[in-house]
Amino acid sequence: MSKQPFVVMNDIDKSFSSNQVLKKVNFSVNPGEVHALMGENGAGKSTLVKILTGIHARDGGSIQVNGEDISFSNPKEAEKQGIVVIHQELNIIPHLTVAQNMFLGKEITWRKTGILQKKQMHQQTLENLKRLGVTSIDPNENAGDLSVGKQQMIEIARAISTNAKMIIMDEPTAALTDREIESLFEVIDSLRKQGVSIVYISHRMEEIFRICDRITVLRDGEYIGTEEASNTSFEAIVKMMVGRELGERFPSRDEVNGEVIFQVEHLARSKWFEDVSFDVRAGEILGVAGLMGAGRTEIMETIFGAVKKNKGSIYLNGEPLTVKHPSDAIKAGIGFITEDRKDEGLVLNLSIRENIALSNMKAISNKGWINSNRENELIDDLMKRLHVRTTGREQEVKSLSGGNQQKVVIAKWLGIQPKVLILDEPTRGVDVGAKKEIYHIMNELTEQGVAIIMVSSELPEVLGISDRIMVIHEGNVSKIFNRGEATQEKIMQAATGGETG
Repeated sequence: MSKQPFVVMNDIDKSFSSNQVLKKVNFSVNPGEVHALMGENGAGKSTLVKILTGIHARDGGSIQVNGEDISFSNPKEAEKQGIVVIHQELNIIPHLTVAQNMFLGKEITWRKTGILQKKQMHQQTLENLKRLGVTSIDPNENAGDLSVGKQQMIEIARAISTNAKMIIMDEPTAALTDREIESLFEVIDSLRKQGVSIVYISHRMEEIFRICDRITVLRDGEYIGTEEASNTSFEAIVKMMVGRELGERFPSRDEVNGEVIFQVEHLARSKWFEDVSFDVRAGEILGVAGLMGAGRTEIMETIFGAVKKNKGSIYLNGEPLTVKHPSDAIKAGIGFITEDRKDEGLVLNLSIRENIALSNMKAISNKGWINSNRENELIDDLMKRLHVRTTGREQEVKSLSGGNQQKVVIAKWLGIQPKVLILDEPTRGVDVGAKKEIYHIMNELTEQGVAIIMVSSELPEVLGISDRIMVIHEGNVSKIFNRGEATQEKIMQAATGGETG
C-alpha cells in the first residue's frame, strides 16, 4: 500500500445559512484500502462526500488528490480524477440493456459516421464485469429485469471502466440478499487488491468490521477520530458516534406470559406464499427472518389488506377478522410500518404534524372537523415520547434524518393505539443510536400489551430483540424458534431450506 494517501481532506468547514454542518473535518483515504465513514444520521457524512465530489463548495479547508490541491466544480470533474460515487438509489435506467447502461453518455461510435459500435461495447461490458469476477450477466439483458445486487455490479463495473481509483459506496447492502452481500464483498476485496480505494458508508457494524481496514467517525459535523478496524471494537466505535456508552446493544426483555391475541391460519396468496400459520401473544415480539424474495413482506401486506388473500383466516382476540382493505385493519387496531418509509410511509413534502395526523383523524376530529388543540397535543405528546429531534411540529419530514423519519412513521401508528403492530425492516438505514431508541420504543409498546411482528434482514437484530423467530423459506413457514434455541446458523439453515435439527 502506498505511503501517500490518495485523498486528503483537512479542516473542512461548511455552513448552510446559519447552520454549520461541518466543522474542521479531516478525512484521508489510502490507495487500495476500504475505509468506513461512519456517524449517526445528520453527522455530516453525505455533506463531506458532496464537497469532495464538487456538488457543494467548501467554506474552508483544503482537499488534495494524489498530492495536488484540487477543487472540483461538479461530479464529472471528480470522475476524471478517478473518484466515483455509487449512491444507495442506483442510477440504472431499467428499459436500457446492461451494455447501454454501461456506456451511457460514453458510447463508442465509428468516428466518421457516428454509428454505435455495439459489438465492441458488448465485448467491453463483458470484460468490465469479468474484472469483478461476474460472469452471470448478459450485456443484452434489460437492466431493469436484474436483481438489485446485479444492478449494483453494473454500477461498479461502470465505475472501474472509467479507471476509478476510489469508489464511494453509500449503504451498498441495504437492499441486497445475503448471497449478493457475499458477492459484493468478494468484489470489494478484488478491487482492494487492484489498488482501488473504497469509501464504505454503512450503519451495519458487522459489515464494517468484516470488510474495512480503517474507520473514521463524524459526530454533529465534527471529526472525532480514525481507528484501525483491527485495533478497535464495536463498543468503542459506538461511543465515538454517539458520545456516550450505549450499554447493551439490545435492551433486555422480560419473559412473555400474555395470551395469544393474534392468529393467522392457512393464509395463502398465489405465486408468493401458501399455507402460512402462526400466532402472536400480547406483549410479544415475533421476529420474521428469511432471504429476500422469500415472501415475508408479501405475507404482511396480505394481513394488512394491501393485497387480497386467496385463502386463509385471521383472528384477533379469538374473533374472526375480515380484512379486505387497509382501513379494515386500521379500524381493528392493526398498524403496519412499511419497509419503504420514503415512498410508502411518509409524505415527504408535508410537515411532521400533517404526516402524523393522516393516520389519526378519528382521534383529532369531531363530526368531520379537526380540533387543532387536540391535534397539537397528540403530535407533541408522540414527538416527546419518541424523542423526535426536530425544530417543531411544522418541520417538513424530508429535512429530518433517517432515524427521525422512522420515528415519525412509528408515531403515526402509535396514535391509533394499536393492538398489533407490524414492523417491516424498522431500522433499515438508521444509525446505531436511533436503532437503540427504536428497540426501547418496541419494548415500551410490548409492556403495554401490544403484539409486535418484526420483519428484519439483520440476523443480530432478529436474535437480539425477538421473543420467538419465524423463518420463511420460499413462501412457507420453515421453522419457528423460541428465543433460547435460535442461532444465526440455525436461522440461515431454515431460511435456505436446510435441516435445523
